[in-house]
Amino acid sequence: MDGTEHGTGQGTEQGTGQGTEQGTGQDTVVLVGTRKGLWVGRSDGARAAWAWSGPHAAMTEVYACLVTPPSDSGPPRLWAATASSWLGPTLVRSDDLGETWVEAGVPRFPDDVDASVERVWQLQPGARAGELWAGTEPGAVFRSTDDGETWELVRGLWDHPHRAEWGEGFGGQAFHTLLPHPTDPDRLVAAISTGGVYATTDGGATWEPRNRGLKAEFFPDGAHYPEFGQCVHKVARHPAHPERLFLQNHGGVYRSDDEGGSWASIAAGLPSDFGFPVVVHPHRPDTVHVFPLGGGEGRFPPEGRARVWRSPDAGATWAAHDEGLPDGFWVGVMRDAMTADDHERSGLWLGARNGSVWLSVDGGRWREVARDLPDVMCLRAARC
Repeated sequence: MDGTEHGTGQGTEQGTGQGTEQGTGQDTVVLVGTRKGLWVGRSDGARAAWAWSGPHAAMTEVYACLVTPPSDSGPPRLWAATASSWLGPTLVRSDDLGETWVEAGVPRFPDDVDASVERVWQLQPGARAGELWAGTEPGAVFRSTDDGETWELVRGLWDHPHRAEWGEGFGGQAFHTLLPHPTDPDRLVAAISTGGVYATTDGGATWEPRNRGLKAEFFPDGAHYPEFGQCVHKVARHPAHPERLFLQNHGGVYRSDDEGGSWASIAAGLPSDFGFPVVVHPHRPDTVHVFPLGGGEGRFPPEGRARVWRSPDAGATWAAHDEGLPDGFWVGVMRDAMTADDHERSGLWLGARNGSVWLSVDGGRWREVARDLPDVMCLRAARC
């Protein structure tokens, strides 16, 4: 993977009066995974002017990226899961903010399983030191206990009797959501399209579906609320309230207050209940964001107007957070292409399928910080 600096004029906006965290020593890194490689952006805490490197791993698809603290002092560790039609999947990491990259281990099925990993859709750190979780296509979950050097298939989920009946969404069958519990390392919530939400409380040995109240609108009348088979698009939670989950469904926005045991709709007030991402504010557990799309009427925002919708009260009310976002926006935002960084004045990030990347600092005006990239599939941002 190369680390070439590009002077293309992307992300070169100077200060706009927002995000004046100058002199705090808190710099920022953002990873932008696309259908043709990975870009790494770097800025200071103000997040006004940007330097970009890329494409790293050009001509590979990057569906998952991650920023984790390193094992010793220094910058955070960057991860990217790449996939090539010719070479298959690869997992790479960088300990110098993208200047150099090394290959880690790749999740692979054991010899007794007649399947092969096509791509990694999700990477998440576990609660234990050195623990990583990966969600793949086809739908499987893998765990590493040695910081990504080796991986083990979570057989309790792969061997679950429901698996043979899981369907496949238009994007493929994949575990796109993995939510390790912040304090109990044996608990994890996972979600797959199409299959629904599953949870383990014993480290992955056994799993149960947690879909009560989630609608499968594409099923026949009388069968809209099955035990499993829902096309869940994304699930999120705040570590301060791990029992509360927010979910964007294929038709429906939901909240659970019992870690998926039951779900209630919170879509009232939104222009559409279809979309892909759902993001909880890192410092405000009641604040949640979605990006509604037109669903079957078109996988773009209603009336082509790019709008993030924000609820400050866990879904009771919604309002558009749209200052600075464009109209004539006829593209979608994928499930992992909206994220929040961990600055005290948090930035909310948005990446679109037209190759644009947008940033709003602390709920302020949106600014375009990159454009003309390939189709954006995932975003991760953090202090560095």
